[in-house]
Amino acid sequence: MAKIKPSKGAPYARIMGVGGYRPTRVVPNEVILEKIDSSDEWIRSRSGIATRHWASPEETVTAMSVEAAGKAIAEAGITAQQVGAVVVATVSHFRQTPAVATEIADKVGTDKAAAFDISAGCAGFGYGLTLAKGMVVEGSAEYVLVIGVERLSDLTDLEDRATAFLFGDGAGAVVVGPSDEPAIGPTVWGSEGDKSETIKQTVPWTNFRVGDVAQLPVDENGELKFPAITQEGQTVFRWAVFEMAKVAQQALDAAGITAADLDVFIPHQANMRIIDSMVKTLKPPEHVTVARDVETTGNTSAASIPLAMERLLATGQAKSGDTALVIGFGAGLVYAATVVTLP
Repeated sequence: MAKIKPSKGAPYARIMGVGGYRPTRVVPNEVILEKIDSSDEWIRSRSGIATRHWASPEETVTAMSVEAAGKAIAEAGITAQQVGAVVVATVSHFRQTPAVATEIADKVGTDKAAAFDISAGCAGFGYGLTLAKGMVVEGSAEYVLVIGVERLSDLTDLEDRATAFLFGDGAGAVVVGPSDEPAIGPTVWGSEGDKSETIKQTVPWTNFRVGDVAQLPVDENGELKFPAITQEGQTVFRWAVFEMAKVAQQALDAAGITAADLDVFIPHQANMRIIDSMVKTLKPPEHVTVARDVETTGNTSAASIPLAMERLLATGQAKSGDTALVIGFGAGLVYAATVVTLP
């Protein structure tokens, strides 16, 4: 029997660089209120969101990703040709095939890097980070580009009072590469498919092919509405607050540290109330910096964690070498949490 040569990569992996891109258009709550019966005070009290960024036609999923990726690659101190794999987490690339990662890999300037998309909602970045770590340690790629990118404005029903104010657009990217010491901890991840209907697209794309207008969303005038994201807000809130705090603690335990050892906490930027409730449960020391990028960026799903990470580092609220707990959670319902050393 022939013996297969074992894989050999780096002993450990780490995040080497981070980059972000936010669309130029800033949308305040006043714009949202043109379509729904609400108030700025109500939106802020429910979500903590004051503004969000919406992409222009030119700020495509690819264009935003390339901008964020370029910054991450430069900060990592490598060239695009050294990137061996590109992993893109997104739910707002509307071509089932080919994967948008292949186009991004080409435009970034990689040398025929492996490239694929993953659909894990707001946990997508955590899934991508975990896969990247595995590739670096296993040896299939020395450097992996992980991108979380969304144009959720394309999937927002501006007349839905429960969700119209939540979503924003943007891209965040990191380069994962070799490390001589552990810098990305074990991932605690999973799914609860019995709750999959709590966050979903209003209708499947196949309804358009069938052409059954009765199954398609229409406005009060009978005009066809584009499919949008809908959710059962209270159910999702309770799940995120109670269950994800447990997952966050499990990630700390898996990394062999406590909340007192943290410098930074970067949860998915879904809702300020969820973030505050998780902090109350985890009880990190006062010195721990908590990402609250949601106030000015909104919920950008797979992009929210790398965007928040990039802003904390850029503003000096976090620094290279800090120990950070990151956790993403969303549609599926899926989740992923790990402890990382910031680049």
